[in-house]
Amino acid sequence: MQFDLTDEQRAIQDTARRFTAEAITPHAALWDEKCTFPRATVKAAADLGFGAICVSEAAGGAGLGRLEAALIMEAMAYGCPSTSAFISIHNMAGWMIDRFGSAALKAKYLPSLVTCDQLASYCLTEPDSGSDASALKTRAVREGDFYVVTGSKAFISGAGENEIYVAMVRTGGEGPKGISCLVIEKDMKGVTFGSQERKLGWHSQPTAQVHFDRVRVPVENLVGEEGQGFRIAMQGLDGGRINIAACSLGGAQRCLDEAVAYTRTRRQFDQPIAEFQATQFTLADMETNLQAARALLYFAADKVTSGSPDATRFSAMAKRFVTDTCMQVADRALQLHGGYGYLKDFPIERIYRDLRVHSILEGTNEIMRVIIARELLRQ
Repeated sequence: MQFDLTDEQRAIQDTARRFTAEAITPHAALWDEKCTFPRATVKAAADLGFGAICVSEAAGGAGLGRLEAALIMEAMAYGCPSTSAFISIHNMAGWMIDRFGSAALKAKYLPSLVTCDQLASYCLTEPDSGSDASALKTRAVREGDFYVVTGSKAFISGAGENEIYVAMVRTGGEGPKGISCLVIEKDMKGVTFGSQERKLGWHSQPTAQVHFDRVRVPVENLVGEEGQGFRIAMQGLDGGRINIAACSLGGAQRCLDEAVAYTRTRRQFDQPIAEFQATQFTLADMETNLQAARALLYFAADKVTSGSPDATRFSAMAKRFVTDTCMQVADRALQLHGGYGYLKDFPIERIYRDLRVHSILEGTNEIMRVIIARELLRQ
């Protein structure tokens, strides 16, 4: 078992860290304050290969594994978890087209997705179908060479901004076997968007509902075969959960680093508060928990890359443990800052808000426990 990063992985990590320091960290607070979507920055990330990390080299992508993707997401989240998470979602949609799409479909969409000239959203959740994703109601009825799609998707990152929507739709009966996957374009007649959601965090990316009103989608835009949509969605989520956990890890590492720096300089009772044993114990626990989370995340990422039989279980465990742990680390960092941690002048406040949603999306952490327990009881 490899317990250290390879030279190539370290080079990828260093590149992502330099990009973050130059292009993300200096601007993240303003993006958050103004609710500005940094499309030019996303495009610059794609110039480094970060727009198609796991897309095959044959399709123009970087052809990397899930660990490399996690390293990149973790590094970018150090500057802005919201922006890193957006890039993760775009990567997931592109990977699904590359992994399951026909040659014609890949040729049609991947060149522009790889470069981030076009951006992609992943559309699974619906207003009345969240954790029970297999109960989705968006319907696609085949009429000749088209599917006519009617329904709505909720909480869609990039809605209204992105050009491509990889959507799970119902082409058959009830349950997961009746679900298929379609690529739908923003400019197709009948595609509209709800108003932008007013969110606690993730202010640097747009989020809204997507509505389909008898949208005519070419049959050639089917990803995989009819009835394979739910399986495609779940495989996509294995990687998505690794990435969102990595985003938590990067944000929490920033919180810890900020807490260490602050406690060294903040003086109370004639000494830095870092000299108090209570502070030291808190910092020690934060560091220990982060390292444990990082080890589990990297291990799970390797399993997803290799297609291990227990990849889904480890992906769920990593997502559950890492996102919960990192939220706790952010909370402790804010507490160590005292009243200053509650102010927007300090990055802790922004990262704290950004990390909160990570235990909800890509499957709530309660659902992660369901997946883990189900896999255990099958043995």
